[in-house]
Amino acid sequence: MVDYHAANNQSLYSAGGQQIYMEQENDWDRDLLLDPAWEKQQRKVRASESPGAAAGACKMRYFWKDGLAFNALIHRHRPELIDYDKLRKDDPVTNLNNAFEVAERYLDIPKMLDAEDIVNTARPDEKAIMTYVSSFYHAFSGAQKAETAANRICKVLAVNQENEHLMEDYEKLASDLLEWIRRTIPWLENRAPEKTMTEMQQKLEDFRDYRRVHKPPKVQEKCQLEINFNTLQTKLRLSNRPAFMPSEGRMVSDINGAWHKLEGAEKGYEEWLLNEIRRLERLDHLAEKFRQKAAIHESWTDGKEAMLTQKDYETATLSEIKALLKKHEAFESDLAAHQDRVEQIAAIAQELNELDYYDSPSVNARCQKICEQWDALGSLTQSRRESLERTEKQLESIDELYLEYAKRAAPFNNWMEGAMEDLQDMFIVHNIEEIQGLITAHDQFKSTLPEANKERESIQAIQAEVQKIAQYNGIKLAGNNPYTTITPQSIDKKWEKVRSQLVPQRDQALQEELARQQSNDHLRRQFANQANMIGPWIQNKMEEIGRISIEMNGTLEDQLTHLRQYEQSIIEYKPNIDQLEGDHQLIQEALIFDNKYTAYTMEHLRVGWEQLLTTIARTINEIENQILTRDAKGISQEQLHEYRTSFNHFDKDHSGVLHAEEFKACLISLGYDVENNKQKRTGIMDGDDFRALLISTGNSLGDAEFARIMGIVDPNNSGAVTFQAFIDFMSRETTDTDTADQVIASFKILAGDKNYITAEELRRELPPDQAEYCIARMAPYTGPDAVPGALDYMSFSTALYGESDL
Repeated sequence: MVDYHAANNQSLYSAGGQQIYMEQENDWDRDLLLDPAWEKQQRKVRASESPGAAAGACKMRYFWKDGLAFNALIHRHRPELIDYDKLRKDDPVTNLNNAFEVAERYLDIPKMLDAEDIVNTARPDEKAIMTYVSSFYHAFSGAQKAETAANRICKVLAVNQENEHLMEDYEKLASDLLEWIRRTIPWLENRAPEKTMTEMQQKLEDFRDYRRVHKPPKVQEKCQLEINFNTLQTKLRLSNRPAFMPSEGRMVSDINGAWHKLEGAEKGYEEWLLNEIRRLERLDHLAEKFRQKAAIHESWTDGKEAMLTQKDYETATLSEIKALLKKHEAFESDLAAHQDRVEQIAAIAQELNELDYYDSPSVNARCQKICEQWDALGSLTQSRRESLERTEKQLESIDELYLEYAKRAAPFNNWMEGAMEDLQDMFIVHNIEEIQGLITAHDQFKSTLPEANKERESIQAIQAEVQKIAQYNGIKLAGNNPYTTITPQSIDKKWEKVRSQLVPQRDQALQEELARQQSNDHLRRQFANQANMIGPWIQNKMEEIGRISIEMNGTLEDQLTHLRQYEQSIIEYKPNIDQLEGDHQLIQEALIFDNKYTAYTMEHLRVGWEQLLTTIARTINEIENQILTRDAKGISQEQLHEYRTSFNHFDKDHSGVLHAEEFKACLISLGYDVENNKQKRTGIMDGDDFRALLISTGNSLGDAEFARIMGIVDPNNSGAVTFQAFIDFMSRETTDTDTADQVIASFKILAGDKNYITAEELRRELPPDQAEYCIARMAPYTGPDAVPGALDYMSFSTALYGESDL
């Protein structure tokens, strides 16, 4: 061991080495050797030793000799290598060998010391020990620096990795979004038109799916991409890193540009889709129109070439040739009339070609075939005319008669068909005037029947003449009239149906409707007669009630008796209303919606009747209230009459109420000076008027007293004083009226001058029903002199007159 130190650590024995050695020792004391488990054990050892210089001299000996310090040194930095709790202080050799072996195996520190030498030597070589300990210092200090450096690198790398992950996410999201835009724009820029409306509508539906389903997630991705980019740049700036520059073509501005291009393509695609759908709609309409006109024309031309090429005129008789010639003239007229349809078909085909119709070849082929056939028909028509004209001189008489028959039979047949349609037409009328108008028109139609019969006979005479000529000249008629399909038999059949069947049926239907309208008119008149009597009767009764309420004829009892008799007479009139209701029900069941005989409706009369009943009941109630007021206040009939006379005198418009000016004039005439600048036309006295009246009669009122009085005469706080309330107040001072104080004094006498009263006292002094009434409504007395069952008669009395909330 000594040779090893001499060969390898001679510098440790020098003065400089001694200094380094001591500094290292101090560092280990402070930093490396203070393992918590070992330090706890050392405190126990030091407490058993005496202090002084000997402790300093023996420090190193006890410090390392038991081997615990070496194990503590390793446990301090590599706790997983040493199970310190299993070490024993009384087994230093095992402790030292354990530390040396662990250091050599796991820390690459060579075994420089021998455990037995240290234990068996009284003074172990301290320099050798510290040389060995210095190896731990170098090993662990290097590990600490490496750990610190590794932590810093890990932190930097973690930030860098996170940023790189964000960059990769941005790049991938940007690439995916740009790739989606790149794939979508060509689809939106595809302007390949479809052939049918269904296919274009499917394209429009696909575009709507793109708008509703495919695009919204990409809008979210674009927003998330910008958020990720801003977050990444913020993190790079906070970590002192250079700003992130995406790959070429993947900048936010590039993505915004691509997105703007996408939206432009999207807008253009939508406009193209709508325009294309409109174009196809126009094309479908034109194509369908072309097919319809072509089908009509082809149906008309079907068989025409065969007709024009037949040689029937070569073996025909004179009459047959003449008929063929006239028929050919009619065909030429028909052919000329169809010229417009052929031109329209060609024009439609031309427009379909200009609009790039997908099935233009078939349209052109069909149009070409129609035009070629039309030219052929023109040539054949001319050829047949020339052939027929060669034999025209031999064919004359019967043909003219056939033609005249056709010309006259066609309008007559049309007239009969129109007449049949009119005679069978349904009609709806609502009054007598309308049905009479229809009857008049029908009579006019019947008056034309004789003239029509003459025309029918003339037409039939033409046909008879044809038969006569043919028979006289021995001509064999080829068949029916070549100019018309209307036969004499069909004319006679239709004429017989009009004259013998439809005209009588129409007569019967009109007469039945006339009877129904006459019945309805009777219902109208019946209702109107009643309504025109009941309406004015209700109005007159309303006016009479108003006059009764204003005029004071006799006593109030007489007026009340009169009103009740009047009310009974009104109630006895109720059957008339019920009868009118029955008439109204019949009108409704007959579906009658108007009545020119009266301005009254059942609804108006019902409302008037209800108002009449309400008015008479209210007037009776007013008289009853006046009787109650008179009896309660002790007002004489003459006083009431005087009040009413003055009131009626100033009621100039006889409305039953006094307006502002009328009421003011009434008060002035009584000697009151009332200042009323507001001139409110309410028909009642407002608060200012009433206060002025009180002051003019000698009452000096402050605001509080006036407010109390207004609370009495105007309990609803409406700001106005009615005529009844005015009478109540004016009579209050001149009549003997019970007050709350008088009732309280009466109760006090019954209670034996106590502030409360008991149920027994009430039952003793009052009738049973009134005693129970008071007991049920009196609140318990809560004064200091209260006894069980005491009742508060004071609050009960004030509540009777509205002076408390009880």
